[in-house]
Amino acid sequence: MQVYLVGGAVRDQLLGRPIKDKDFVVVGATAAEMLDAGFQQVGADFPVFLHPVSREEYALARTERKQGLGYQGFSVHASPDVSLKDDLQRRDLTVNAMAIEVTSLTDDTPINGGVIDYYGGLNDIQHKSLRHVSSAFSEDPLRVLRTARFYSRYYDLGFTIADDTLALMRKLVASGELAHLSSERIWQESSRATLQLSPQVYWQQLFDIGALTEYFAPLHQAWNNTQIRETVQTALYFAGQMQLNISQRWALLMASLKPSLFNTKPSDVGIPDATVSIKSINDVGNMAKVPKAQTQFASLFVQQAEKLSAITHLSAADKIDLIQACSAHKEPEKLSQLLVTSQVLQLALQHRQMMLALNSFHSIGMNDIAQSLKGPAIGKALRQCRIEHLQTQTA
Repeated sequence: MQVYLVGGAVRDQLLGRPIKDKDFVVVGATAAEMLDAGFQQVGADFPVFLHPVSREEYALARTERKQGLGYQGFSVHASPDVSLKDDLQRRDLTVNAMAIEVTSLTDDTPINGGVIDYYGGLNDIQHKSLRHVSSAFSEDPLRVLRTARFYSRYYDLGFTIADDTLALMRKLVASGELAHLSSERIWQESSRATLQLSPQVYWQQLFDIGALTEYFAPLHQAWNNTQIRETVQTALYFAGQMQLNISQRWALLMASLKPSLFNTKPSDVGIPDATVSIKSINDVGNMAKVPKAQTQFASLFVQQAEKLSAITHLSAADKIDLIQACSAHKEPEKLSQLLVTSQVLQLALQHRQMMLALNSFHSIGMNDIAQSLKGPAIGKALRQCRIEHLQTQTA
């Protein structure tokens, strides 16, 4: 029997990131031997066991074969003759397919020998690349979301998705296999990604490959509008930097569904009237099994967004009505969270406006004004041309 630390713990150790969970693979053992050692099996038909003390997961080495639709359509084969190499080959990304041998079931002290790397994970970490282990990647639609989540998680380190892996992700989306994922898994992956430091990366990646159309169709429709998409992406980036909670981040994402918040007409994104935004938030919540707390907070934020952004200009009556609408007399912390969320969205709107201005500034140079101009006239002409360029961009 040989025991190995595998997956995320190895990856994050190499990246110098905190290790949250440890997973182990046991080679050369049977389920009976694990039970005799005091381990508790997770599910009657799945070869994963919980350590009697640490409660960490120890799985028998196994292989999987595609037999049906979705991520559950696999038959699992676990036996003492399955090798570590075979087990690691079924994993999604090379950075998740490395192992370190440890002493025993009861002692996870590493055995000298370094990282076991059959599929190039060390090289991909060095080159900051998220790459699939094998063509079996395209058999599991959940890997589309997982890869996008890892991209979001390690974006700040400079990681990118390998071109051939991205091609497989697009293939999976086009196959329609995402429709067979459970809504619970959709939310599990999406909520974890939304809580990353760079949550906008996850949603942008799914939008780029068309993966939003199955469970987040209203969002995909709204994001066809560049102004809305880029503003919300910026807001999510700020939310990550400011460590906003999941309800606040979800509200910013769902704000995409109310075009008037971005000075955009509902008809410009195919939404007939503003009231549809709340229905769309609820539709997304139902499709993706979003917890009720997040859906309710997002709906409240979208409904009250205009008032929240204009607090200093509200009348006394409007402020009292806002307190009532937000139930702030019962939950004052909710009002604080709504105000912060509003400020982040306003900051993103301001940021986009100034980025457009900066682009206009850089777009106009000496070749765009009369070459005969001299002295102060040059500066005046450049300024006027830049103003006119910006006006065309924001018209």
